[in-house]
Amino acid sequence: MALTEKQASEIKEFLDNCRNPLFFYDDDQDGLCAFLQLYRYKKEGHGIIIKSSPKLEKMFLRKIEETNPDVVFILDIATVDQEFLDSVKVPVVWIDHHGPYERRNVNYYNPRVQNQEDNFPTSYLCYQVVKQDLWIATLGSVADWHVPEFINEFREKYPGLVDDDFKSAPEIIFDSKLGKLIRIFSFVIKGKTQDVLKCIDVLTKIKDPYEILEKKSDKGKFIFKRFQKVNVMYEALWNDLKESFESDDEKLLLYTYKDDQWSFTSDLSNEAIYRFSEKIIMIAREKNGEMKGSIRSTKIILPPLIEKALIGLHGYGGGHEHACGFNVKKEDFEAFVKRIREQI
Repeated sequence: MALTEKQASEIKEFLDNCRNPLFFYDDDQDGLCAFLQLYRYKKEGHGIIIKSSPKLEKMFLRKIEETNPDVVFILDIATVDQEFLDSVKVPVVWIDHHGPYERRNVNYYNPRVQNQEDNFPTSYLCYQVVKQDLWIATLGSVADWHVPEFINEFREKYPGLVDDDFKSAPEIIFDSKLGKLIRIFSFVIKGKTQDVLKCIDVLTKIKDPYEILEKKSDKGKFIFKRFQKVNVMYEALWNDLKESFESDDEKLLLYTYKDDQWSFTSDLSNEAIYRFSEKIIMIAREKNGEMKGSIRSTKIILPPLIEKALIGLHGYGGGHEHACGFNVKKEDFEAFVKRIREQI
């Protein structure tokens, strides 16, 4: 079960009764789609995409001072510091599917509190609240590797985007037209902040998925053009990665690259685990003396491995059972990888 009717009603009441909401949301498709649903329903407020790390801490209090909200919504953010929550003087509504965690001074909505197995994407939970923008809810859910029960309704309303024989999330993500849209949503929130914010502003006004995929409007053309620019860089990395993985017999397939601006670690690792499903995938990007990356596996529970591998090292990491992120100092990365290999 996801949200109860009571929980969905409570969130909607917060949304309906506020005048100037502030939305903090994660910088992936699930977080973006959760924000888009609530913002497009409310048509008021401010959105802050959290790109530095999946963590909301005291440094973000300045955004509250700048926007003076009457309600703060936190969407798909894995960790929120208690110090941050204690400093916010208006109601805070945290909708998420990580953890769960115990916090005070927050209205916390996470199905995993009741059942650890109830891992519903945040965009799915937000659809329970606003019951609009089916295509955005479906995109965000599938992008987070969850096929929602309303997928057939989506097929009927938006024909040609997901074939009937595509049953699993990976099939849809990597082999369907909806999958292309999922990649578009991922790529337009990469790069310079001003470019990202412009794309998000345009997405708040897009009417349907065909507007982007078929470039039916100036807004759709703008988003698609931005995607094409970023996709050139991704394809170059993917072709290099694929060539190295096809000649590697190790259980853990490791790929690293250096880039100060563009992060494709999550995108590369997701496609790699689909194409090389029997392996454990680790993708890392070197930036500012740190190795930031993603780990994927279809079989092994990853968080305990990462936690053990980080003991005594400078870094952090965690996430879902089969999909995690990490950030390790460059000088500790070799030891981190060695410890992961030893455990698997």
